[in-house]
Amino acid sequence: MKFLFVLLGLLLTVALSSAFLSITFDAVCSCIPINDCHEVTLSQKVIGSWTDSPCGKTYTQYDVTIKNNLNRDVKNIFIGTDHTLNLRDSSSIWNIVRLPNGVLTLPSYQPSINAGASFTFGFILEGTKAANLNILAVTF
Repeated sequence: MKFLFVLLGLLLTVALSSAFLSITFDAVCSCIPINDCHEVTLSQKVIGSWTDSPCGKTYTQYDVTIKNNLNRDVKNIFIGTDHTLNLRDSSSIWNIVRLPNGVLTLPSYQPSINAGASFTFGFILEGTKAANLNILAVTF
C-alpha cells in the first residue's frame, strides 16, 4: 500500500511539474499567449502586382512565411486578420484555412511546423497595401 501511495505521489509531482498555463481563444485551448513567444514569426513578401484591364483594379500577390525558431514543433497557429485582408475573391488564398471568424490556421494536410522549419501560404489582395496579420496563439 505504501508503494502505491509513493507511486501516486511521484506521478502527481511529474504531472504538476510538466503542466503549463492554458488560455482559451474562441474555444481553442492554446498553451502560450503570443506575447510570451517571440520565436514564431510571420513575414510577408510581394510576389507581384498587376492591374486588371477591364476593371482597372490593382492586385498584389503575397507569400507569407511562418518561421518556427523554437526547438519544438508548432502543432497549430492562429493568425488574426482585419479589413486589410481584402482578397480579390474567395479562391485568392491558398495553403491556409480561413475560419468563419476570419482567423487563419494551418490546413489539415500540414499538421505541424517542425522545429526550425518554415511554412508558406499565399493570397492575392485588391490594392498594393499589405494585410495586417498578427499571431494570436501558438499550440505546441
